[in-house]
Amino acid sequence: MKKFKMLIGLALVLTLALAPNAFAAKREKFGADDRRAEIKKELRTIKPSTETFRWKMVMPWSKGLLFYDVAQHFADSVKLASGGRLDIKLFSAGELVGAMESFDAVSKGQADIGHDWPGYWKGKNEAFVAFASVPFGLDAEGYNIWLYERGGLEMMQELYGRYNLFALPGGNVGQELGLFSNKKASKMSDFKGMRIRTPGWYMDIMTSLGASVSPLPGGEVYLALERGVIDAAEFSTPAIDYPMGFDDITKYVIQPGVHQPSCQSAFFINKDSYNKLPADLKWIIDIAAKETQLWSNTWQENLNAQAVKLFKEKVEFVRMDEATINEFAKASHTYIEGLKAKYPDVKKVMDSQDLFKADFADWREERGGIAPWPYEDFIKGKHKQ
Repeated sequence: MKKFKMLIGLALVLTLALAPNAFAAKREKFGADDRRAEIKKELRTIKPSTETFRWKMVMPWSKGLLFYDVAQHFADSVKLASGGRLDIKLFSAGELVGAMESFDAVSKGQADIGHDWPGYWKGKNEAFVAFASVPFGLDAEGYNIWLYERGGLEMMQELYGRYNLFALPGGNVGQELGLFSNKKASKMSDFKGMRIRTPGWYMDIMTSLGASVSPLPGGEVYLALERGVIDAAEFSTPAIDYPMGFDDITKYVIQPGVHQPSCQSAFFINKDSYNKLPADLKWIIDIAAKETQLWSNTWQENLNAQAVKLFKEKVEFVRMDEATINEFAKASHTYIEGLKAKYPDVKKVMDSQDLFKADFADWREERGGIAPWPYEDFIKGKHKQ
């Protein structure tokens, strides 16, 4: 009997051990890490370097903006991973060059690296905006998938490369708030004649819908709202907006922030500086940028949730009705289609993003309906919104 039980047990162990192979034999593994082949080749020759480098980083941010902290996080990660062999010193806006001079400064080699919101460079090429924020465009998850898995990063590097720059994704701080406003607006007619601060493509879209729009610098927005020069303004995410104090001088926040479903940044490096680096430091930069992309979003979204609660103590959140949101979507689509017809680079990038959205649609639909709302909210139907 004991021998029989032992044989049964042995048969069970063998069945379990061989079961994975039995299941795997039905199909090939679905997907593979494309980087693996490159890494195997790289590891044959790569060696830790001993040379040290000191870089200067410029940016359009003051030290008071959380974007500065994102840049600092990247620099700290690089220094830590390299054991101090690559030390990046940050210079906030105005310390080394002016805020909007950082792109040219790095391109010309006056600084080694910069941090940005790519939409600032739309005057050089309209396609830069597509790598920053697009009205009704990609959220943080969408940018990550599109950049790293759907060719977006290669398009980004090709565009920046025309200006002697090597680019990497540089952090995503999530969806932006809508408009801080002293006028309540939920219907399309409410926006006609409204004086609004917003930059980028949304400025042109709002103008086409009858608003009076100005792309005021961030530092001028508070005074313009306080003095009644403008009726409403958007600036950034809840956590980045909170120190600006807009809730002290406005009554409403008009939601949702359709102009920027997420806010994507980039690191751009002078090609000559980058090419001087040994292979191990180039890999450290690549991995540190990816780590910053992940960390920035989790850090910021946690802060965004806290900031919204604080805003709700002082201002009323007003949601545009569905018909108005759809009108904004139609106007945005028409505007972007016009840009695509005019600018081949915009067409190339936006066609790629649109294809990704279409390919992802089935999975987006099938995974929907179980957003992690608190239990009481879930059973009241908020997960269906």
